[in-house]
Amino acid sequence: MDASADEPKLPLTREIVRRFEPLDDIDLALIRLLRDDARISNARLAEEAGIAPSTSLTRVRSLIERGVVRGFHADLDPRALGLGLEALISVNIRVGARKAISQFSDEMRRLPEVVQVFFLGGSEDFILHVATRDTDHARQFVVDNLSAHPSVASTRTSLVFEHHSPRLAVEG
Repeated sequence: MDASADEPKLPLTREIVRRFEPLDDIDLALIRLLRDDARISNARLAEEAGIAPSTSLTRVRSLIERGVVRGFHADLDPRALGLGLEALISVNIRVGARKAISQFSDEMRRLPEVVQVFFLGGSEDFILHVATRDTDHARQFVVDNLSAHPSVASTRTSLVFEHHSPRLAVEG
């Protein structure tokens, strides 16, 4: 008798199976169109993809439910918001504070100056993308939130002169 027959089987729910459905050509077309213009109307999306509006709506909902599309975002200009300085701050966590990495990441994401948090493998533990009014405010951010943080061993700040938003390649 097969020993694996006695092992309990995890139920493959419709949601689990659906989450890992492969992307087809229609999904890829919708993703490309949404990547290029997240505000595109459903009617225009359907037209561009060559499908019915009801199909477009169903497909986009499926992409959201499956976690392929994680959200729709406004691309804000920091300078227009009075944030004329962007910086990338490399952060190394103290060896004895490795258990606090998750807590540190959560703390950083809650700070209003932090645009993005990257947790890395390699010589640095984190890179923080921050936007501040000017160099004085960037310095104050580092002093208040990083230099004084008990988990932080060291930081290195690089100013961003120009930033181009990424466009993920969608193959297919």
